[in-house]
Amino acid sequence: MIAAFIDNMRLALGTFRANPLRTLLTLLGIVIGVATVITMMALLEGLRLKVNKDLSQLGANVFRVEKWPSGFNLGGRPNWQRISKRPALTLADRKAIAEQCPSVRVTSASSGQPGQKVATAHTESQANVFIIGATPEYIDTAGIEIAEGRFFNDGDDSDGRRVAVLGPDVVDRMFPKVSPLGQEIRLRGRPYTVIGVLERRGKVLGMFNLDNMVFLPMQTYLGAYGKRRSVSINVQAHDQASMDKAQEEVTRVLRGRRQVPNEEESNFEISTNESTAKTLNELSNVVTAATFGVCLLSLLVGGIGILNIMLVAVTERTKEIGIRKALGARKRRILMQFASEAVVLSLAGGIVGLGLGYGLAFLGRWALDFPTAVPVWAVALSLVMSSGVGLVFGIYPAARAARLDPVEAMRSE
Repeated sequence: MIAAFIDNMRLALGTFRANPLRTLLTLLGIVIGVATVITMMALLEGLRLKVNKDLSQLGANVFRVEKWPSGFNLGGRPNWQRISKRPALTLADRKAIAEQCPSVRVTSASSGQPGQKVATAHTESQANVFIIGATPEYIDTAGIEIAEGRFFNDGDDSDGRRVAVLGPDVVDRMFPKVSPLGQEIRLRGRPYTVIGVLERRGKVLGMFNLDNMVFLPMQTYLGAYGKRRSVSINVQAHDQASMDKAQEEVTRVLRGRRQVPNEEESNFEISTNESTAKTLNELSNVVTAATFGVCLLSLLVGGIGILNIMLVAVTERTKEIGIRKALGARKRRILMQFASEAVVLSLAGGIVGLGLGYGLAFLGRWALDFPTAVPVWAVALSLVMSSGVGLVFGIYPAARAARLDPVEAMRSE
């Protein structure tokens, strides 16, 4: 049995070497299908791992209350006109949550203004800095750490002092050779004294730069950028077990304060790291399904190519088949010979596609600085699917070869 298998493999490889160009063209469909699966799965798996890592930086046991929905919405298009009419979340709402929700450990409020310039006496940044006004408790609910200096305190906030905490990218741009502590920056022409620098955190989802920020005390920020704006409220529960209870309490308090009738949905949004990750995973599932659709189409094209080349091989080797049967080869042996050739052919395409997919995944990591990780199940599935295509589309030519009459086959030219 083993000897027959080895003999079949030898014959198959000999056939491929005799017709290299035809073999390569036949494999293209399978190569493209497998390479597509491996590349897309590597990107999606890398994205999933980065999402979980990035979201873990945003604070433990924390959920966010916001006026606007965040992230992707796969359940339908939001009614932005209705959402825009929601009342703003206020600092008074945050205070009520802190006072009336026993499962809540600490709360903070923040508000942001993107696309701002930061200036010093010697230089000015591009208009891409994110200015955030926050209460002093924000440092405990957002997973940020101070690398140098300090974060602002209750006195800084209540007195509206013009102090600022910088992200490391802002420091690199504005103070490349000196310590930023005690230095002055200007935002919209107003001076602020730098009192702290944040630890470097990188980007969330590869898009939102957590290091290109400037933090101001909330009262200072509202005085500079406008008081009539909605804030985001970060809420930290006592522990993970208290998360659901804390969300129920916050929902009850805010619905009461905002006079939302029982039969209507809440006019605010609650999101957690887990819900954001779940939404992104749902999106990746949609992309995965679309990827497999492309893969199956490519494998179908590759399978048709295998069917064609094997039928040609049977026609070209009719006399060889007749001689082998005349020498005692059974139908099963002829069937296995040509079926093995089809499987080896498609499996070779799968291996080439696998290598190409790994190469594209590495290229994406190197050129685009995008995390990639090829899951083991994607490799196994690709190889099984490619060899399965060869078996399915190779059965008919193999059966046709096995049914040939030896006398008629030997007489053919």
